This record gives sequence, structure tokens and C-alpha cells, in this order.
Amino acid sequence: MCAGAGFLLAVLWFDLMHDVQVLRPKAGVDGSEAVRSIARYYRRVTTDARPMNRLGALVMVLTLAAVVAELVGDDVRQWVAWTSLVLVGAAIGVAAVRTVGNAVRLGADVDRLTPEHEAVARSIGRDHVLCLVLVGALLVLQLAWAG
Repeated sequence: MCAGAGFLLAVLWFDLMHDVQVLRPKAGVDGSEAVRSIARYYRRVTTDARPMNRLGALVMVLTLAAVVAELVGDDVRQWVAWTSLVLVGAAIGVAAVRTVGNAVRLGADVDRLTPEHEAVARSIGRDHVLCLVLVGALLVLQLAWAG
């Protein structure tokens, strides 16, 4: 569980290093170049990196499976297991329903970006901040109360 959460936090950190270009833009910097930089990054990590791009999804599934194993077993307090399920489920749900698709579309449009793509890039960044908080809370919960 903790290894999976740690891996996901590392991936989110790398994503956020790019997302910050539109989440906290510098005054006087052309926003279109930031979006192009982000789109290139998401093209590399979502499309060009096959088959390694599947690793994130695999780790999400394994981390979710570890939470389910906690629910079935009796090694962890039930409130910890259920709270962990909510946290990891919410993070994976956001990624599956919105973030990954937006990142793939943004990366696919890297050569024909429009002003609307900046809103998509900001949405991806906000999703990553939310997921960072959720997965970080999962890791703290597991380290503090599951042991």
C-alpha cells in the first residue's frame, strides 16, 4: 500500500512540476508557450512512452487491491481501511474519469493548440493537486494508523 502510494506521489510530483506553469504563471510570460511545454510533456508520458505509460495504471490497480485486502483482512482497523478506500478511490476516480483523458487529448493536440487548451491544462493541474492531497493523506493515514 505505502509503496504504491509513494510511487503515485512521485508521479504526481513530476506532473505538477509541469502543471505549475499554468497554475502559477509568471507575470509577462506567454501562456501559450507554457501550454505547449505541458502538452509536449503529456504527449511523451501518455502516448510516446508505451508500454511504460501503463505502469501508473497498474500501480493504481495494485494500490486499490491492497486497500481491498485491508478491508477483507483484520490486520488494520476498519476505519483506516474504509478511509483509505475513499481516499484512493477518489484519486483513481478523478484520474480515470477526467485527468488521463484530458492529458492524452492535450498531448495529441500539441501541434495545433488553441486558447481553450490553457483551460484544459489548468484543469489537469487542479486535478493533480487534488490527487496529491488525497494520495498524501492516504500515505499519512497508512503510516500513522495502519501499522
